[in-house]
Amino acid sequence: MTDPHEINPRKAVELGMDRPISRRDFLDGVAAAAMLATMGSASGHAGDAATGSGGVTAEDLKIHPGTSRPSTLTGLRGDTPAALGVPHALRDHRFWPYAGTPEPTGEHYDLVVVGAGISGVSAAYKWLERDPRARILILDNHDDVGGHAQSNEFSPKGGRGPLIGHGGSASIEAPSVWTAEGKELLGRLGVRVQRFERYFDRALYPSLGMHGGVFCDRESFPKEKLVVLAPGRAAPEWIAELPVAGRARKDLLMLYGNPPDWFPGLSAEEKQARLAKLTYAGFLKDVCKVHPDVLRYVATMPSDTWGYGSDAFGAIDAWGSAGDHDYPGFQGLGLDRSRPSRYNSPTMIKRWEADDPDIYHFPGGNQALVRMMLGRMIPGFATATGMEEITTARFDHGRLDRPGGRVRVRLSSPVVSVANEGDLRTATGATVGYFDGDRVRTVRAGNVIMACWNKLIPDLVDRLPPEQESALREAVKVPMLHATVQIRDWRAWKELGINRARFTGAYWCVAELDRPVSLGSYGCPKNSKEPIIVHMTATPAVVGMSPAEGSILGRRRLLATPYSHLEHGIRDQLDRLLHPGGFDPRRDIEAITVNRWSYGRAPEYATPWNLGFYPDGPFPAAVARRRIGRIAIANSDSVPAPSADAAITAAYRAVRELQA
Repeated sequence: MTDPHEINPRKAVELGMDRPISRRDFLDGVAAAAMLATMGSASGHAGDAATGSGGVTAEDLKIHPGTSRPSTLTGLRGDTPAALGVPHALRDHRFWPYAGTPEPTGEHYDLVVVGAGISGVSAAYKWLERDPRARILILDNHDDVGGHAQSNEFSPKGGRGPLIGHGGSASIEAPSVWTAEGKELLGRLGVRVQRFERYFDRALYPSLGMHGGVFCDRESFPKEKLVVLAPGRAAPEWIAELPVAGRARKDLLMLYGNPPDWFPGLSAEEKQARLAKLTYAGFLKDVCKVHPDVLRYVATMPSDTWGYGSDAFGAIDAWGSAGDHDYPGFQGLGLDRSRPSRYNSPTMIKRWEADDPDIYHFPGGNQALVRMMLGRMIPGFATATGMEEITTARFDHGRLDRPGGRVRVRLSSPVVSVANEGDLRTATGATVGYFDGDRVRTVRAGNVIMACWNKLIPDLVDRLPPEQESALREAVKVPMLHATVQIRDWRAWKELGINRARFTGAYWCVAELDRPVSLGSYGCPKNSKEPIIVHMTATPAVVGMSPAEGSILGRRRLLATPYSHLEHGIRDQLDRLLHPGGFDPRRDIEAITVNRWSYGRAPEYATPWNLGFYPDGPFPAAVARRRIGRIAIANSDSVPAPSADAAITAAYRAVRELQA
């Protein structure tokens, strides 16, 4: 994967970079920006305070307190410099020398939750179910609820209603095999997943002759070429269209057609153990001995799902994921596909027999679940909380932190300290400190649930056992980048016969039209002359490294990348993909929101990288999630698994631990 494009001024004008589209909304954020600048002055680099590197502008430091609709804001969203400035200053020991003496607010809560994502809000919801009289405070460093589960809203011209898309956590994946806790929560919220059978129009794009495709880009091959992968299209037909070397074409025909048994004489268990020691790229290169063009073609196959490419994706999981167009080369091994290997990743094992279609999707993604819970806990926050109504409900963020509320949510308030009051074995409460944009304030709590990133917890919680601190720091999240682009119409997509395309080597690895979901009064675009949302995904993890190492370096690069470079890449790649169909990025792009998740996916255990303890254990997450006095740990890192039901299960476990 290449880095974002350097901006050529002439090319930027051709792509429409000078057009006054909706990119960023500026509200009052002076206090946060000033604090970040102060912390940066310790080393003389204000940019370092926010990101760990340069490339940050004063615009990026703006936050949006008090706005009633954060989902309508465009430009850079998610893990912005304002959201990460304090956590990074804590990590780098630059916060407390300039923070001043904490000031008590005088508030006392039965429960304080650190993190307003799915796990944190689920913990509050479960706690309140068990103790309806409890007083709860949820603190978060972002300016909206949901954590990685965000929604983005656009208002096209011409009288059409809003377009609403997800900005991170997209779907209720494989609900048939969700955890018991996840299914219980869906039931309590009235989410009947079978209803999506009629809300999700699976026939829309195929009926218009639109299917998935692969864009062989100039970052990978001498000639750019879009290859449409229509269902039922024979491999020799579409392989013939690829701009690859003749030897690579023969290798692909062999891999998709009739590959040999690469490990003759070994038992099935021995073959699986051999695959568990390889990445998919390593399997193709060192075992199958394929041409380098084959490696270039498959490089981004797992990126959109796993957050890293074939160079880091385990061969045993590639075997488990093999389909008509993905991960060829395993048929000759003769392995039993009726059941998973013990070496497969936990999520793959869990979903092995699930045949759920990918249709369980709110237009705004899984933030709908968070909004439904908050709407039931906080009077006046949401105008509706039902499954069918939540997408078009209105939300008053000013209601989240009203004095006297039984449940309060305090946004743009990064937590900076959590301390048990007294000995860990006999503590009856804890003190929680947070930064309010001007100074550190403290509240007292009977109990605390840490629903933030595992890696952040050692910087917040005192007196952690050394082995637990070490285990918490091992949880290196995989960075993700999501762009939501409003375009004038989608005639070019229809003309080219695609609704989704995978790029083989460019920075943004996937571009796809919004999913056709009509829910309640919200209707998805069904005419190609209408405006629509395009979703794009990038995976910043650096290639040639383990997922953890690649994520750390990729996160640093992502945080140093200016928004303008990201927009330039979006425009450039959509132009290259869609120009033959009549698309003009200068004319057709009307708004862009980029959700940057530098701390994105929970790090799932997988081979070959975790063979030291996986699959037999013991697992670091079991040590990391141990209760500390009146402090319990939730979040998907503590499972670990990058899924909504994992986050919910972790929340329920934390509640049980503290209420036992």
